[in-house]
Amino acid sequence: MKITTERASETIELGKKIGASLKENDVVALFGELGSGKTTFSQGIAKGLLIKDYVISPTFILINEYKGRIPLYHIDLYRLEKIDDIKDLGIEEYFYKNGVCLIEWAERLGPLLPKNAKIIEFEIIEENKRMINIKEPVANL
Repeated sequence: MKITTERASETIELGKKIGASLKENDVVALFGELGSGKTTFSQGIAKGLLIKDYVISPTFILINEYKGRIPLYHIDLYRLEKIDDIKDLGIEEYFYKNGVCLIEWAERLGPLLPKNAKIIEFEIIEENKRMINIKEPVANL
């Protein structure tokens, strides 16, 4: 399903709807170039999981954990380019840690990406316009 958003608030609202439908051990893999809306969407996912904290991209920390309806493990692989570095991170443990595992720059996972991951691709159309392609049905929107 492809959805176009024309402002950040719409991207957040879409993430919120999807976040509300997520359950323990769901893996959401976000693909897209820098500035395409992945972190903005992640903020919506957090709202859908009833997380009160402000969600930021964990680019330098790599993994942020948030408490909400169920835990959110927000992972950003931007700074990791080698699959061995990702393996050393122990990322696979987060896939089954009874929370939602949300991964930005998921394309860097390669063969580590779980088969059941919900794939969401982001594309910049114009300055504030994004095409969001939900490849795996995540919710009835």
